[in-house]
Amino acid sequence: MKSSIVVLPGDGIGPEVVTEAQAVLSRTAELFGHEISYESFPIGGCAIDEFGEALPGETLSACRSADAILLGAVGGPRWDDPQAKVRPEQGLLKLRKELGLFANLRPIKPHPALLESSPLKREYIEGTDVLFFRELTGGIYFGESGVTGAGADETAHNVMIYSAGEVERIVRMAAEAARNRRGKLTSVDKANVLEVSRLWRRVAERVVREEFSDLEYEVVLVDAMAMHLISRPSTFDVVVTGNMFGDILTDEGSMLPGSLGLLPSASLGDPGPGLYEPIHGSAPDIAGQDAANPLATILAGAMLLRHSLGLEREATAVEQAVAEVLDAGHRTRDLARQGEDSIGTREMGRLVVDALTAD
Repeated sequence: MKSSIVVLPGDGIGPEVVTEAQAVLSRTAELFGHEISYESFPIGGCAIDEFGEALPGETLSACRSADAILLGAVGGPRWDDPQAKVRPEQGLLKLRKELGLFANLRPIKPHPALLESSPLKREYIEGTDVLFFRELTGGIYFGESGVTGAGADETAHNVMIYSAGEVERIVRMAAEAARNRRGKLTSVDKANVLEVSRLWRRVAERVVREEFSDLEYEVVLVDAMAMHLISRPSTFDVVVTGNMFGDILTDEGSMLPGSLGLLPSASLGDPGPGLYEPIHGSAPDIAGQDAANPLATILAGAMLLRHSLGLEREATAVEQAVAEVLDAGHRTRDLARQGEDSIGTREMGRLVVDALTAD
């Protein structure tokens, strides 16, 4: 197989973690007899500095024609002015919208060797294996917004809006995943208050009733879900929700394994290339120090192999290599407990490369 991957290193630690993920992907391709080519393009703050826009046209064009996209992170303090007309995050939002990447998949599965690294007790998180489906191109982040008036009369608004079609496609994708996992689907909304959520609930229930009646299906209000995700995370299988709720809940859930540096994500549409990235930010405070954890980006590479290239054996090989390295006790700074030794970004990447096999 020959595949083309567009690499968007981005800002902060993005270039460092992407470099290690590329090395793992290249070694995987070598072991399994594939050929991967890479092209790198700017996005986010570095693109603003060079081109005055967060998503240059050349970057978007390259992404459209790629088989998959691997992203590091965008943003940082130097571009954080909320009054700025151009901000790094705008590039990522536009890329999702332009490519129709409506589904964000975030797996949350604490590694057995790291259960003690979680801020929660072992008995709460043991056995947790949750796959979130967050709707990514609708909702309040893409609705009408504006500011009017001045002084005490200044008013701001953001509009949350969803169509039935938008709800159908994300619920259908999540339900398909649940059917191939443990057969349980949880839909999260705020239907006791929001009209948008009442539409979400009606459409989701119809899709499940008509097309996925074999699933165990439940509906949970978002405030209750925020509690249950901490108190009984192992009871969930696949969770589907809207853009803003998914943003908040998956960041909450990211702490179950003990570090943001462990969790990958995939943003998918149909058709077109998928976008793969770690869920953590650009961490400018440790950029250039060989201190970042590259495992989330490496695992995002595994998702890339699975979802965009259809290479399940290869994806599993990467995940097994990561597990082997963690089982052996190797830890980056974010994972090391008090008194434990830690290793750097490059060393962690090298260890994963060395652990890869085609068996």
